[in-house]
Amino acid sequence: MLKSITKVGNSQGLIFDTALCELTGLKTGDQVNVTVHDGGAITLTPIRKSAAAEVVDNTIRQTVKDYASTLRKLA
Repeated sequence: MLKSITKVGNSQGLIFDTALCELTGLKTGDQVNVTVHDGGAITLTPIRKSAAAEVVDNTIRQTVKDYASTLRKLA
């Protein structure tokens, strides 16, 4: 995908059109980590919030409860 750098106020920026946002799952306000590699290549990595430990724990407990019979047969 070819993009052009655009003037934004006193800075420069890339415009992420709707298609690019849909492909990447990015939306306004999301944070990205910017890495500059040798030779000038730039990588943008979305910062994704991981689920809280409590949410993960509750999900696992509910799954074990819902599938207890099946899990016993598989053990």
